[in-house]
Amino acid sequence: MIANNLEPSEPIHPGGLLKDEVECRGLTQRELAEHMGISHTVLNEILNCKCAVTTEYALLFEAALGIEAGIWIRIQAAYDMQVAKHNKSFVERLAKVRQITAAAL
Repeated sequence: MIANNLEPSEPIHPGGLLKDEVECRGLTQRELAEHMGISHTVLNEILNCKCAVTTEYALLFEAALGIEAGIWIRIQAAYDMQVAKHNKSFVERLAKVRQITAAAL
């Protein structure tokens, strides 16, 4: 197997990385939420990996922390992709679509 094709055993949510960054900077979630102009509850859900990092939130994190928004979007997309690939019912659905498509060609 090629090293670049390896996936972590657990998907990496950008919220966990953001939480580490916030803690490393000595910020409280309330301070950051206020600075970003969002509710503490929303920020807490993102940092605890319960809510996705949307484009808007990524841009707010970029403004507040100075880390490019695109990084957070790419990490979120990779997380979403890995979660989808490990969803048994979705994988079965994909297989059916591929089977129908192959038969039509």
